[in-house]
Amino acid sequence: MLAVLSPGQGSQKPGFLTPWLDLTGTEARLREWSALAGVDLVHLGTAADADEIKDTARTQPLLVAAALLAGEHLPLDGVALTAGHSVGELGAAALAGVLTAEAAITLAGVRGREMAAACALEPTGMAAMLGGDPDEVLAAIEAHGLYPANRNGAGQIVAAGALDGLDKLAAAPPARTRIIRLQVAGAFHTPYMAPAETALAEVAAGITPADPARILLSNLDGTAVDNGPELVQRLVRQVTAPVRWDLCMRTLADLGVTGVIELPPAGTLAGLVKRDLKGEGAPEIVTLNTPDDLPAARDLIARIGGRS
Repeated sequence: MLAVLSPGQGSQKPGFLTPWLDLTGTEARLREWSALAGVDLVHLGTAADADEIKDTARTQPLLVAAALLAGEHLPLDGVALTAGHSVGELGAAALAGVLTAEAAITLAGVRGREMAAACALEPTGMAAMLGGDPDEVLAAIEAHGLYPANRNGAGQIVAAGALDGLDKLAAAPPARTRIIRLQVAGAFHTPYMAPAETALAEVAAGITPADPARILLSNLDGTAVDNGPELVQRLVRQVTAPVRWDLCMRTLADLGVTGVIELPPAGTLAGLVKRDLKGEGAPEIVTLNTPDDLPAARDLIARIGGRS
């Protein structure tokens, strides 16, 4: 069984879409999507610097556009499963047939703008906690009034909330835990994002989704969702709910996934899969970053696509 994964915010790199613009029709497609997203996706994917593409309002539609562009060049009939991390779920939902590309880009634009606006309401942030006992890490997060915004597996939990709480956590970390402050605008996937969830729900209510054409995993609990309207409700809810990527990877293992393709900008999710699903039966992984990687991705689909 082969899975295609779509990365989330933080995976972007300056100029990462530049080689894709050599493919016929790519620039025109990005300009169409730019009108829907309210940002210049061609500029952001090619000429923008790291600070510009760190802006939540710009990053989120850019990442969804990248996933959709790459997906257009893959034989998706051989893909059994899709999943995405955070905003990457919108790309995964489109590749699974739940959303049109236009709907996914539109939702990503709204999601990015509204989450950026919510971040500006009060000073919040996020910090990655690496290692340590998971129960002790979660207890420390709660003790400082913070939230476990991402449980990524492979010994990584991301805490989010008020800056003073993050400072206190960093000053007294749990045993054997390393803490890295993340350069993000605010506390994503926590109740601080409630205004963004409300705004996204209003736009999502006008979209008519289809049921998935392939297995589609949800960040809420790692389960496969087979109903389009339910999936859209989960996408909206995910703005304030923790990303349970650890449970998504558990489902990959339970389903016997033997091949993984990570869409551009690839590397983050591939690294988590490699560290979490190791040993006998570990899936073969292709990181799809440029069109030069397409032959390897297509070969993987041809060899194991559709196999359980």
